Amino acid sequence: MSALESSIRRLVVLPKGWRAALGAISMLWIATALGAGMAFLTQALLAHELGPAFYGLFTSSLAMVSIIAPLAGFGVSQFWLKVYGAEGWAADRWLRSSRQFLTTTTLLTLALITMWAFTGAPADSRVTLLLLLPMVLATLAAALLGSKLRLEERHSALALWQLIAPGSRLLVAAMLLVVPTLAVHFVATGYGVVSLAVTLLAAPQVFAMLRGDIRLHGHGRRPAPTGDIRPTPGPMQLWSQAWAYGLAAVLYPVFFQISTVLLKYIDGNIEAGIFGIALAVMTAIYLIPATLYQKFLLSKLHRWAVHDTAKFWLVYRNGNLAMLISGVLLGAMVMLFAPWMVPLAFGEKYRPVVPVLLALAVCIPIRFLSAGVGSALLTERHMRYRVFTMGLCAVVVVLLNLILIPTYHEMGAAAATVVGETVLLLATYVGVRRFYANRETPP
Repeated sequence: MSALESSIRRLVVLPKGWRAALGAISMLWIATALGAGMAFLTQALLAHELGPAFYGLFTSSLAMVSIIAPLAGFGVSQFWLKVYGAEGWAADRWLRSSRQFLTTTTLLTLALITMWAFTGAPADSRVTLLLLLPMVLATLAAALLGSKLRLEERHSALALWQLIAPGSRLLVAAMLLVVPTLAVHFVATGYGVVSLAVTLLAAPQVFAMLRGDIRLHGHGRRPAPTGDIRPTPGPMQLWSQAWAYGLAAVLYPVFFQISTVLLKYIDGNIEAGIFGIALAVMTAIYLIPATLYQKFLLSKLHRWAVHDTAKFWLVYRNGNLAMLISGVLLGAMVMLFAPWMVPLAFGEKYRPVVPVLLALAVCIPIRFLSAGVGSALLTERHMRYRVFTMGLCAVVVVLLNLILIPTYHEMGAAAATVVGETVLLLATYVGVRRFYANRETPP
C-alpha cells in the first residue's frame, strides 16, 4: 500500500465529527486564503496606481471609518453567540431589544462620522470620509450575518460570504488599471457602492434572524411553546449584557489602526501610505487565527464552556500550540521574503515599506498566540477584563505613537504596534490564569 493510500485510509477512518470539523476548517481557510489574496492584490493595485500620497489619504480615511464603524450594533453580534450558546432557543427573547438597539446605534454612528468629517477631519479627508459612510452598514450587516451562519454552523455559506466584499473591492481597484486617471474619490465611491451592495445582499438573512428565523445548531429541535415564558429583556438590559463585547469591538480597531491615522495627522499622507501597506500585509496574515477562532470555533467554545468543559480545555491547549508554531513559521517567512516581495508587488517607490514590515513581522507569533490564549475569556466577566486590557493596550499604542512618530515616523508607529501586541498577550495570559486559577483542568 502506497503512502498516499495509507494517508487517505487514515483520513477515512477518522471519527465523523473530526472529518466534519476538518472539512469545515479547510473550507474556511481556503476562503480566507482567497480573501486575503484578493485583499492583498487590491492594496497592491491601489498603492501602485494612486501613489504613496493619495494611497495614504485613502487608507487613513478608511482606517478612521473602520475605527468608528463597530459602534453600530455595539457588540450585539458577539453577544448573540454567547447568549445562544448558553440559553439555546430561549435566547430568541433578546431579538426584540436587539432590533431597537441596532437601529439606535447605527444612526448615531452615521451621525458621528458625518460630524467628524465636517468639524474635525483635515479638509482633504472630508469627501473621502463621507463617501465611505456605507461601510458602517456593511460592517454591521457582515457581523450580524456572520453570527447567524456560525450559530447555524453553515460553514460553506460563511466561506462564500467572506469572499464577496474583497472580491468586489478588487474589481474597484482593477478599474484603475483600465482608467488610470481615476483618483482617490473614485476608489472611495467604489468602496461605498460595494458596501451598499453587501448590505442589501445580507439584509434578507439578517432580517430573518431578527424575526427569530434561525436553524440553531447544537441545541436540538426548537421546543414547542410552553407556559414557562422567560421575561423579554429591554434595550437597557441588552446594553448591560453587550456593552463589553461592543467596547472590545471598538477598541480593537483603535489599537490596530490608529497608527495609520496618527501618521497622516502628524507626518502626512506619504508616511501613512507606507505604514498602511505594511499593515495591509499583516491584516491578511491575521485572517488565519481570526478564521479559526472567530468564524469556526467561537460559537462552539461558548457551547462547550457550559456543556462540555473537557472538550473546551482540550481545544484550548492544542489551539495554543498550533498558533505558536504557525505564528513563528509565518513570521520567519515574512522576514525572509519581504525584502524582494514588497518592491515586486507594490513597486520600487514602496521599498521603505520593507523595514516597517520586518519590524511588524515580530507581531505575527504574538498575535497568533494571543488569539489562542484569549479564546478562554468568553463570559461577561471575562469580557470586562478583555475590554480593560484592550483599552490599556490602545492607550499604550496611542501614547507611544505620539512620542515616537515625530522622530521615527513610520518605524516609530511599527515599534508602538509591537509593544502594544506584546502587552496585549501578557495581559490576556494573566487574565486566563486569574480567572481559571482554581479549576481542576488548568489552561
